[in-house]
Amino acid sequence: MQFLHTMVRIGNLDQALDFYCHKLGLVEVRRTENEKGRFTLVFLAAPGDLEQAKVSNAPLIELTFNWDETDYQGGRNFGHLAYRVDNIYDTCAKLHQSGVTINRPPRDGYMAFIRSPDGISIELLQKGEPLSPQEPWMSMSNTGSW
Repeated sequence: MQFLHTMVRIGNLDQALDFYCHKLGLVEVRRTENEKGRFTLVFLAAPGDLEQAKVSNAPLIELTFNWDETDYQGGRNFGHLAYRVDNIYDTCAKLHQSGVTINRPPRDGYMAFIRSPDGISIELLQKGEPLSPQEPWMSMSNTGSW
């Protein structure tokens, strides 16, 4: 068995790409426009999976934009996406500085949660061992839900 992709329905393609690519750092691998079906599929890879995505099926996120539907209550989500990051504090600081709410701060130096503009929870996990607890994360409260 090989993991291929996770599909996330989005309500605004530009807003979703800004979040997933510009803020989170994923890279667009391919795109399909289907005029008859009135949808766009955009496949994204994590930078560490980009080379594999070019030659085979790396783990991908499929953003599905249905042209005639823009409101998915609660994201019509399935749970969450999860990514391993090199430095949880640096990643959360960069996201926070770009306007992303850190719903569950990395108080333990290992795990944090954020949400996409469409309400999809994204778990960020520290690569390797947890980092030593640091401020401001140690004292930061949860915000919203994840």
